[in-house]
Amino acid sequence: MTEPQAPKVGRGRGGDLLFLGVSAASVAAVVVLNAFNTFHDRARMGDEIGFWEPLVWEGSSGLIVLALTPAVMAFVLRAWPLGRPLWRTVALHAAGAVVFSLVHVTAMGLARSAIYALVDARYDPMGPLADWPYEFRKDLIVYAALVALYVLWRLLGARAAPTQAAGAGILEVRDGARRHFVPLAEVEWVEAAGNYVELHRPQASLLHRASLSEMERRLTDAGFVRIHRSRLVRREAVAAIESKPAGDFIVRLRGGGEIAGSRRYRRPLLAD
Repeated sequence: MTEPQAPKVGRGRGGDLLFLGVSAASVAAVVVLNAFNTFHDRARMGDEIGFWEPLVWEGSSGLIVLALTPAVMAFVLRAWPLGRPLWRTVALHAAGAVVFSLVHVTAMGLARSAIYALVDARYDPMGPLADWPYEFRKDLIVYAALVALYVLWRLLGARAAPTQAAGAGILEVRDGARRHFVPLAEVEWVEAAGNYVELHRPQASLLHRASLSEMERRLTDAGFVRIHRSRLVRREAVAAIESKPAGDFIVRLRGGGEIAGSRRYRRPLLAD
């Protein structure tokens, strides 16, 4: 059984770095907001503390979350949630959430203890771990949010990728949970097939969900031209053109095949 794969995004590694940057900015905003809220809540209860303490509590938590984010992203790519049976997705990411929380809580306690020691104060490094059931409830929400946002990020990036890829000589073709990245130099001609188009290649044909008009717009710069109301051909794949008495024509391909063209589209094919 083929494992579902995460979609590739046109931004590549830069896309993941941008996701980390957005995550860092979001975490920083949450840290500052929560630190102010904690400081004011303690003051209202008559528990006077320095602002640096809630800032250390929230900041240490936020920094550990950011440090763990690349690991969560890598795990999402290996255990892509979409396309799997629901029970398997839940099992994999429930285990991931437990590991995430244990590492987060343990590292957070150690970091706070080290910072307190710098100002001759004491913080129990195992304190957060001793209260792990409470911390886990919060971490579960954070982990689920990270997974959901990263999945959405990859899906949105994949939607933008086909146009970018086509300009670079690569066409992304979706096949359920799988993605094929097809070099346009391999495609000899494209044929309408209902709500799909069929990409004809020497090795194998592929169905791609798109209209022929849409493909014509996207592939014009890649050297494709319409020769029939239901067909496009790549100019460089054409070996010869044979005219017929009625004005229609036959396109003979370098790969050995031949396809029919309509006289209405003869001029665009012959144009420079």
